[in-house]
Formats: sequence, structure tokens, C-alpha cells
Amino acid sequence: MTMTIERTTTAERVSSPPARLALTPAGAPPGLLDGAWWPRSRDLFRELPALTDRLDRCWGRITHVTVNPTHWPVIPTKVPVTGHTVHVGWFTDEQDPHKLILLSYSAGRWDLLVIPPEAGAASAARLMSAAATPGSLLTASRLMDDEDAIRAAAGDRGRESEWDTEGGAAPPPLRAPIGLPPLAPER
Repeated sequence: MTMTIERTTTAERVSSPPARLALTPAGAPPGLLDGAWWPRSRDLFRELPALTDRLDRCWGRITHVTVNPTHWPVIPTKVPVTGHTVHVGWFTDEQDPHKLILLSYSAGRWDLLVIPPEAGAASAARLMSAAATPGSLLTASRLMDDEDAIRAAAGDRGRESEWDTEGGAAPPPLRAPIGLPPLAPER
């Protein structure tokens, strides 16, 4: 049996849930990041419209976005959003892999930490708060490294707790000092 899938294109985009976003307060001292974005997937074509819908209202029309392709499997050159098109570019060496740069003709440039879609809610909340801290001099990669360290430490504490509840390590077998007969186990 042969099946043919007809690919069609539409001018309409599938609506997506509102963007999960944390921004530095207006008028706050500038830092290296202007906030954080937590997309639901690694599909820029699907995720960017929700982000620009939210940002167009507070920052002005977003016209260009740049990413590092490290975490984006497909990078479209253009993404239709409400009322206009956003041009997408990418840089490998010049741009932090955990950062999204947004450009607007009317209001300038913003740098957002991109939180991995698979991040847990607690991790995302910590990252959003840290990235939206006014005047912070932490880079996107530094924030992600710090979060990885927090997760690793929590994992170590969990394994240590599990170790303790299981009774810890088994005692070593009884051995006699060299030259003496072996010890008999206690009864």
C-alpha cells in the first residue's frame, strides 16, 4: 500500500500559547541580559510568533532575531508574525548559544536568555529571575552553567540521601593481619 502525504502551505499560522517571559523592569540599570524566554519547543517557526506578539506591545515591532544554531535544529530565514515578518539570522562564534537577540527599528536591541524547553519549572523560575535582575553582569552561558551546578549538587544530595536510607556501604570483609590465621565471622 502506498500513501502520499500532500504538503500544503497556509498564510495563517497555528496559534501557540502565550510566551513564557521574564523581563527586566523598565528604567532599570542596564545589564548583559534584558530578561529570559522559556520556549515550549526548539521550533523557532512555531515559537517566535508568541514571543513577538508579547514583545511588539511593550518594545515596538520586532524586525530581526538572531540565534546561535547550537540549540536550534532548524532556523527559518523568515517567520510570519502578527502583521509583519521577522527575519531570522544566526551566528556560531559571535553569539552565546543560550542567547536570543531581538532587534527593533524603533526601540533598539534586547538580549534574552533562552531557557531550554525541557527545563523543569523550578529551574526555569531561577533562571528567569536571574536573567531579569537589573544591572546583572552574568552572561547567558554563565547563568546556564550556574544552573547546571545547582542541578548537579541537588542530584548529589539526592544520591547521598538514598545512600543513607539504604544503610550506606557494606562493611568490608573481616581479614586477619598478615601472618595470622583468618578471622572467623562473629555469630
